[in-house]
Order: sequence, then structure tokens, then C-alpha cells
Amino acid sequence: MERVLGVLLAGGAGERLYPLTRDRAKPAVPFGGVYRIADVTLSNCVNSGLRRIFILTQYKSLSLNRHIRFGWNIFARELGEFIEILPPMQRVGEHWYLGTADAVYQNIYSILAEDPGHVLVLAADHIYKMNYALMLEQHMQTGADVTVGTIRQPASEAYRLGVVTVDSRERITGFVEKPQGEILESLQDDGFVHASMGIYLFTASELIQILREDALSPVSSHDFGRDVLPAILDNYRVCSYNFIDENRKEAQYWRDVGTIDAYYEANMDLVSVSPVFNLYDRGWPIRTLQEQNPPAKFVFAQEGGRMGLALDSIISHGCIVSGGRVVQSVLSPGVRVNSFAEVDLSILFSDVDVGRHSRLRRCIVERGVEIPENTQIGYDVETDRESGFTVTDSGIVVVSRESPLTEREKAAVASLS
Repeated sequence: MERVLGVLLAGGAGERLYPLTRDRAKPAVPFGGVYRIADVTLSNCVNSGLRRIFILTQYKSLSLNRHIRFGWNIFARELGEFIEILPPMQRVGEHWYLGTADAVYQNIYSILAEDPGHVLVLAADHIYKMNYALMLEQHMQTGADVTVGTIRQPASEAYRLGVVTVDSRERITGFVEKPQGEILESLQDDGFVHASMGIYLFTASELIQILREDALSPVSSHDFGRDVLPAILDNYRVCSYNFIDENRKEAQYWRDVGTIDAYYEANMDLVSVSPVFNLYDRGWPIRTLQEQNPPAKFVFAQEGGRMGLALDSIISHGCIVSGGRVVQSVLSPGVRVNSFAEVDLSILFSDVDVGRHSRLRRCIVERGVEIPENTQIGYDVETDRESGFTVTDSGIVVVSRESPLTEREKAAVASLS
């Protein structure tokens, strides 16, 4: 992997994850208690031996920048290793990134300066474990110009995926973005489709030519899946790489966590007895920024009274369950669950405080939110909507914090009005 350059696409606005992305980029959204979503893809890179990485950012990137700077400073530049964040620099146009392909194209000078033999383009918002070295091995064996990571998915999920058709030699012969109706019927096999994972391995010289062709197209929206891949199938050798899951379980695990419901389900997957996506696998560790916090603590054990306990849950360091009950939930660092409070099937971000006698069910609670005593959320969807909470179609309630201006900022704004 020495001459492979990784390019992580981390600039999306994450509109479908709002309000979790109101103050942060989608790859910076917490996951699994102590992690950020981007940690999963970055860990795949390191575990695969890929140690030259560009991260392309755009929207609300401050928290992601800080996380990368403090949590991923493990690379030795003197050995040719690096991880660098590249914001939009407008070197090839006076606009922000127009799409995933345009994001890479606008950084073509930085890519060329590293003289890579291959460029691996990755989405920074998917949950999976994959050895990219195996993908590179197949790419070189087949003589492909482009190799696309693919996975079999139920046809019922195709409406939100890019679907490919593949011949007997693993060459991609068709690519349709989010197919439905008769088109979907023609693409499925026994109720399944071959879906793109948003992982693209390019021979570097071909990538440059492909991006230049796309940049000159007046009809392109400059997206890899929607525009670039369908356009190059006839003139370039584009092959499929069937996903090999490093979880080594019977079922393959790959999740696009781009919606609140998908994000919630991926977190809930982690608290099962034997999760397919295993955070505790020392053979394929997931790295992150480990902040300095004391151990988690559970206090009060009064028979017939209050008891601090957690069942089937992930409880991060610094949490205190003080006479409350936590079941099938994920708690980030510094959460406090007070006496007689109940937290069921929920995700609590850092420093949430759940008041006495409060009850939360199927909730995602934003960082630093204080739940008042005797509050009940997640038990009556209509009441939750009327209260101003974001409620998904499946009934997941997002409790976000307001963004009040400080007194100094209020005075500054008032002086301008």
C-alpha cells in the first residue's frame, strides 16, 4: 500500500442527519459511545497498511478537524506517512465542491504532488470493516482502471443505493443510481442486488483523465456514482470487488448511516450479545481520540429501592449511573443518569444529564442536554412532535440542544443592528 493515496470524502452537509449535523460535519457525529463515524473508515485505512491520507472537508468542519488533529496524530511524516485535512481551496474554480468527483478534482494538484500509483476514494460516513489491501491486489491482477467495492443487498434497499450489473469476469457492465420500478426488477437476482459501497480504487493516471473529462461535461453533476461511473463503463475497464468483511461473521456488515433511522439502528446493533460489527475485536481495532476521563461508575444498590444498573448497553468512561436504570442504550462519556431515571433503547451523547424520575425511550439526546426531573420522552410521538422535538417516521426522537448566544455575542449582534 506504499504508493496508494487514500482520499476520504468528509465534506457532505449531512442534511438527512439534521439536527445531529447542525453544529458538526456528518463524519464527526458520535458513534458507539466514544467514537466518531469517520473513525471507522480511518481505522480500516490504518489496519490495511494505508498511511497516506487526505481528508476533504467542507461544511462545519471544526469538530472534525480537532478530532483528527488530536486523535489521529499517529503518522510519521519522516517515513512518508501523513493524514492531512484539505478544505476547499478553489484552485480549479471559484466555487465550493459541486459533488464527490468535483471535490477530488479540485484537489488534483495536491494528489499529483504525492505521485501515487493508485488513489483510493472513500466515503467517511459508512460503518464496515474492510482490508483495502485485498482490493488493491485484485485491482492489479485484473488490470482494472477502476475497481468499485460492492456488496449484495436486499432489493428493498436499492432505492437509496447505487446498483451495478457485473459479468462473469467481475467487470461492471451497468450502473444505476437508486433504481426503482421496472429498472430495479431487471437488476435484482433472487431478491438481491449488487450495490456500490462508495469505495473507488483508481489507477492514478486514469483518475486524472476521468476527472478532467467529467469537469468538462456540461450535463454532469460531478458525482462519482451518479455521473462518473456510468460515463466511463465503455471506455475504461471498471471491475467489481466483492466485499470481504473483516468482522468474519456469517453475515456481512456494511451500513450507510446517512439518515437518523439508519444511524440509530447501527448504534443499536452494537449492544446485542454478539454484534456482527464487533468493537471489541483486537485483530481489527477501531481507533479514536481517547479523552482523559475517570472510569464509569454505578452507585446505589438498595433492594426494593433505587439501584444504579445498566443491561445490554455500552457505558463510556466518565459516566455515572446514580440510582437509575439503563437498558439497551449507548452512553457517551460524561453522561449522568440520576435516581429512578430510566433510559431504554436510547443514544446519549457526551455530558447529558438525565434528571430524577425521568424516562427516555428510543431517543437520541444531543451533547450537553439536561433532561429535567419527571420528564418523559419517547412514549407519545404526537406529544413529542408538539414539544418541538425531531421525530422520524419510525418514531425515533431527537432531543437537540438550542444554540443560545452568549451575552457578549448578543451585545455584538445588537451593535450591528
